[in-house]
Amino acid sequence: MSQAQVESAAPPRRPSWFRGLITQRSVQIAVVAWVAGNVAVIVLAGGHLPFHQPSTHGESFAQRVLSPNLTMVEVLLLIALTFGLTRRRVVPDVGDRAPERRQAARETAWTVLYGIAGLMGGFVVGKAFGFHPISFHLTGTLYGSDDVVTPTEVWVWAAYNFVVFAVAPYLYFRRRYTAEQLNLKSSNLRADVKVIVVILVVESVVEILGLSSAIFGLAPRQLLAGVPLTFVVYFFGTVLPTMIFIQCVLVPRFKRLTGSTATTVLLGGITYALLHCFDGWLAFDTTRATALSLIFLMFQYVGPGMIKTVLTLRTGNAWVHAWAYHAIAPHTLADTPNIVKIFQL
Repeated sequence: MSQAQVESAAPPRRPSWFRGLITQRSVQIAVVAWVAGNVAVIVLAGGHLPFHQPSTHGESFAQRVLSPNLTMVEVLLLIALTFGLTRRRVVPDVGDRAPERRQAARETAWTVLYGIAGLMGGFVVGKAFGFHPISFHLTGTLYGSDDVVTPTEVWVWAAYNFVVFAVAPYLYFRRRYTAEQLNLKSSNLRADVKVIVVILVVESVVEILGLSSAIFGLAPRQLLAGVPLTFVVYFFGTVLPTMIFIQCVLVPRFKRLTGSTATTVLLGGITYALLHCFDGWLAFDTTRATALSLIFLMFQYVGPGMIKTVLTLRTGNAWVHAWAYHAIAPHTLADTPNIVKIFQL
């Protein structure tokens, strides 16, 4: 057999996954937008960022601009690690769990509108009680705050998000879809636990070394009271709302409508970012501050929203993200000092 015949008989070479990824329009747009965002920050900021982030005091402008880029690099490495951990398992097609396209489009549109109404309601409720606007993060989360946050505000914040973004969507969609269709049921518990443990350990180390080790400065009695309290507050105030609203409801519909894992991951990240639009560290007092806030809102949360979505897509289990990359790391590790301060433990 000639060389030409051998070559013609050989099976066609599978296209590179990387080439397939970077040729997707959504990925190209995301890369360009990220680079443009960095350029815009340098042009607009003039060497100063207007955000209220006490934990960043002492950091240079260059460090504060570099930080979200390093976070995105870590997220991409975690995504690669997740794909590696799940490469041998049967990965469910989460998009198949959503209804047919027309119904999925209607449900997605109404869910997004409901989410916008929920955010506007949180703004009104927060102001009505004399609190900060209710966002997906309590004021002082991750960065600390010099503002007064009372225990009452903490419970109102957690209760509002839990009822509006977790309980109400769950009750509505659970009447119409099974637990499996809402990504609430594991198809391989042992494999899910492996993903949870590995991602949680890696992220915990990164959080402690790169974000804050303040939790280790707390007294034993503060840890005994503060750790479980922080876990409960954030579990109901942001973990379950994120899981139900995004990972259980929107992610399957994003996948059904786009047919693309990469686009679904990006949409999951953008949705997660927008749900934090009233976070206490953002500044909207000037046009310049507003523009920088919107850019850094995406810088801060798109990456974490992406890895959360990847964990759901690769396991078909929305609970995986909650335990691997949310409830414990970052929130319990990073925010226990803030809760200890608020409750004067």
